[in-house]
Amino acid sequence: MAEITATMVKDLRDKTGAGMMDCKKALNEANGDMEAAIDWLRKKGLSAAAKKADRVAAEGLIAVAAKGNKAAIVEVNAETDFIGRNDQFQAFAAETAQIALDTGAAIETLKAAKHSSGTTVEAALTNLVATIGENMSLRRVAMLEVPQGIVATYVHSALAPNIGKIGVLVALESSADAAKLAELGKQIAMHVAAARPEALTVADVDTKALERERNVLADQARASGKPEQIIEKMVEGRIRKYYEEVVLLEQVYVVDGESKISQVIEKASKDLGAPVKLAGFVRYQLGEGIEKAADDFAAEVAKMAS
Repeated sequence: MAEITATMVKDLRDKTGAGMMDCKKALNEANGDMEAAIDWLRKKGLSAAAKKADRVAAEGLIAVAAKGNKAAIVEVNAETDFIGRNDQFQAFAAETAQIALDTGAAIETLKAAKHSSGTTVEAALTNLVATIGENMSLRRVAMLEVPQGIVATYVHSALAPNIGKIGVLVALESSADAAKLAELGKQIAMHVAAARPEALTVADVDTKALERERNVLADQARASGKPEQIIEKMVEGRIRKYYEEVVLLEQVYVVDGESKISQVIEKASKDLGAPVKLAGFVRYQLGEGIEKAADDFAAEVAKMAS
C-alpha cells in the first residue's frame, strides 16, 4: 500500500474540488495513483468536475495551428463567455490545436494524446474544470493537409494569437511561391468567415439539403399558378442561385464583390505561374449547433432563496 501524504491529498483536492476526506479515500482506493483517484471520485459523483458535466457548455474558444503544409482547428467549450479570456483556458485551447497537428482529426485520439502537464489532453481538461469551476468539453477537431502548397488559417476578432470565436482553414494545393499562396489563402479564409459556405463544390452539396430546397422552391413556384414546364425552369434557375449562396467556388468574392471564388483561383494560377487548386476548407463558429439552455432567472432566484 502506497503512503498517502497530505500533499497528495491537497493536490487531488485542487484538481477535483472534492472534499479532503473523499480525496484521501480515493487515493487509498487507487493505491496512490493520482489519475485513478480522479476517476474514482468522478465515478462516485464526488468530483466537482463531474458534477458540472450536465451544464450546457456553448461558449469557449476556437483555436487554430499550422505547421508546414497542414493546419488544425479545435473547438473547446465552456459555460460562460468570460472564460474565453482566462489565460489558462486560452493556453489549453492553443496547445490542444498544436497537438492536433500530430494526432489528426480523430477526437478520441486527440483526447488520449499526451499533454504538457504530463497527463492526457482529456485529463488536463478535467483538471481545468476543477480549477476554473465550469463545465468544459473538447467538442470537435479538424485538420487539412496538402501534398504541396499551404493551409492558411484565419481567426476572426482574435482574443489572442490564433484563438477566437470563428476560425477558418483553407487548403491551397500548388507549387507556386508559398508566401504568395499564404496571402491568397488568408484572403479566401476571410471570405469563408464572412460568407459561411457549406460546401466546396456543387458536387459536395448535401443531397438531402438540396432535395429539401428543391421541394420548397417547387411549391413556391406552383403557388404562382405557372405550368409544370415553366415551374421546372424556375426551380432550376433558383437552384443555381442556391449554389451561389452555399458553394464556396460559386460564391461572389467578398473582397471585390464581382468575381466568383473559382475565378479568383483561376486568376491566381495565371498570376503565380503555377496551377492553384482550392483543395478544401473548414469553418468553425463557436457554439454552432449547440442548443443553449434558456435561463429562468426567477426560478434561479427562488431556488437560491429557498
